[in-house]
Amino acid sequence: MSLLPVILSGGSGTRLWPLSREAYPKQFLPLAGEHTMLQATVQRLDRLAEEHPRLGLHVQDPLVVCNEAHRFLVAEQFRVLGRSTAGILLEPVGRNTAPALTLAALAAVAGDAARADPVLLVMPADHIIADAPGFRAAVADGYLLAADGAVITFGIVPTKPETGYGYIRQGEPHARAGLAGAAYRLHAFVEKPDLATAEGYLASGEYLWNSGLFMLRASVWLRLIRRLRPDILAACEAALAGGSRDGDFLRLDTASFEACPSDSIDYAVMERLSADVAEHGADLPAALVLPLSVGWSDVGAWSALWEVREHDAAGNVLDGDAFVHDAENNLVLAQHRMVAAVGVNNCIIVETPDAVLVADRNRAQDVKAVTQFLKNAQRSEHRHHQRVHRPWGAFESIDAGERYQVKRLTVSPGESLSLQMHHHRAEHWIVVSGTARVTCADKTFLLAENQSTYIPVGATHRLENPGKVPLEIIEVQSGGYLGEDDIVRFEDVYNRTPGEGC
Repeated sequence: MSLLPVILSGGSGTRLWPLSREAYPKQFLPLAGEHTMLQATVQRLDRLAEEHPRLGLHVQDPLVVCNEAHRFLVAEQFRVLGRSTAGILLEPVGRNTAPALTLAALAAVAGDAARADPVLLVMPADHIIADAPGFRAAVADGYLLAADGAVITFGIVPTKPETGYGYIRQGEPHARAGLAGAAYRLHAFVEKPDLATAEGYLASGEYLWNSGLFMLRASVWLRLIRRLRPDILAACEAALAGGSRDGDFLRLDTASFEACPSDSIDYAVMERLSADVAEHGADLPAALVLPLSVGWSDVGAWSALWEVREHDAAGNVLDGDAFVHDAENNLVLAQHRMVAAVGVNNCIIVETPDAVLVADRNRAQDVKAVTQFLKNAQRSEHRHHQRVHRPWGAFESIDAGERYQVKRLTVSPGESLSLQMHHHRAEHWIVVSGTARVTCADKTFLLAENQSTYIPVGATHRLENPGKVPLEIIEVQSGGYLGEDDIVRFEDVYNRTPGEGC
């Protein structure tokens, strides 16, 4: 039997605005180290088989479940690592974690016989774990138990009376030969408590934070979801059956998946499993919890990032061109310009090219009010950064006014924009560096540095980078409408829809 990591990458990270945004959320950002949170999740298992040879373990390439709009970001993150995936399952809409795991389990058992019914290790893509060897040791124990047919969840040993997490109450110890750590019967899941209740949980020693990490065999999950939520299983089976493969991407039938109920792993199965074990113990697998004390954080708010980052002597976390004077316990992140904080304490100060956040560290959860305001006002800052990523590279707006817009485009080596036309705008392209291959109407030609061309309204055109270094151009748009949806796409190597932009 093998281990199949299942990485759930559907989060939007709105409480970490303005660094995390809907189109580029926190799992794609390097918030706590050199690598992004998704990349760190992938690398976390790298030495598992080597450190625990007794298992004779084969760790498969991970299966990723993500929002369809993030598919190129996920693929690029793996490409940068030089890693491959077992597939990238694309959700056309969010339906929470229970359908996501169901899709992964169905895909896992559809493989060849050598991979049939693997143990699934379900991991959110946006968590921090400081002690990776300790985490792998717990995963090794979880593998032994899950291979026996048990359902495993990992509970974080609490360090404070936290009111922002759900809790797990552990029951009596569970003995199994070969375990390096402790395992307990899962007694109950409980909702986020008030402060007094959380203090009682901490004092009792019986409660753990709910981490959202699970291990179980694919067939065990499918048996449970068939029994407890057959409606979810049926919708996921239909979505996969009506879907298609596009390279590493596994596309779902949109209508079938939109009809799927939205529910979490906890609500759909785990809570009912723990509640029903006493009555139906003979029919249900053992539900077990493994305590984890590995420096875990879900980085659910700026205050959590302040906690896990390295502090100076005054308790400040500084990143970028940041300066503080007579200031304590602040988080100051500067991306675009110098930021100075004088005489302030317990503040969150985050500067990006197009937005600045200043908040009391104790009110970090309230950042969601900003993103809700931006969304209601239909402003782009809730969704996009100033630099917008595309599968061919990226673009960023330099200037805009009535009937014009100026952008900087960076096209990666060997990549190309779609063959397209615009009804409402003309474009001027000036090559800053690299070499451009331009198609305009019935002509194709090369442009070198400092050369330019004009794309009239209605002309079919394409921009390509035939070189081995990035191509950078300045694009000046002019016309009565400059929206990204003014695209008629004729050919596209990335199989995008018109609504996905240039």
